[in-house]
Amino acid sequence: MTDLDAAVRTLARAPRLLVALDFDGVLAPIVSVPSDARPLPGSAAALHELAALPGTTVALLSGRGRADLAAVSGFGSPVRLIGSHGSEFDDDASLLDDGQRARLERLAAELRKLVDGEPGVTLEPKPAGVAVHVRNAAPEVGTRVLDAVRAGPAAWDGIEATPGKAVLDLSVARMDKGAALDLLRERVAADAVLFAGDDVTDETAFARLRPGDVGVKVGSGHTAAQHRVDAPPDITTLLRQLIDARRSEA
Repeated sequence: MTDLDAAVRTLARAPRLLVALDFDGVLAPIVSVPSDARPLPGSAAALHELAALPGTTVALLSGRGRADLAAVSGFGSPVRLIGSHGSEFDDDASLLDDGQRARLERLAAELRKLVDGEPGVTLEPKPAGVAVHVRNAAPEVGTRVLDAVRAGPAAWDGIEATPGKAVLDLSVARMDKGAALDLLRERVAADAVLFAGDDVTDETAFARLRPGDVGVKVGSGHTAAQHRVDAPPDITTLLRQLIDARRSEA
């Protein structure tokens, strides 16, 4: 039995368990066109089964806007969907004040200017910000655009910049996945948490995990997670192990 196997068996005994997962690169393989992403069928089935178990809350915690996350994941209640790094919590869109709304309009206008005519660069509008995607751009184009964004709107007062894999997320409201995970834990009164992520934006959540929680990094790169797997199919296996262990504890 590996350390992760043992951790899952211990986690399964929690009276109230929260399973929170990033979407892209965890439930769904990374694809060149973000709107084409879909969860692996085995992972989707496992999440539905987990969400139906007593004392178990399942949530997707993603950098995607909540509406986009719902569209590509196919999930809805009882699976909870938290988008924009926690700025969109379930069905409640972020409530921005007048200053933040004006800042968001200025941000979107400036980003449209910066990326105009840059092949492969796309903007993803969100309720509290805009994400700049360069995954489909040539490396020199992506570097030039992101450098310009960092030197420009990302440096403005009141703008929070969150880098990810081939994306820079800009928001007028401060929130990260770690803060969102803390809030979700409190709301569902979870005794223990499983969190899995693959991106640098997931490190804020790994850093908030407590004794008895389980953090799983998908793929390579530095991480604060205690455990690591190679790819999304390994998450399918992990979820099935958790289901079996949790059922055996019932």
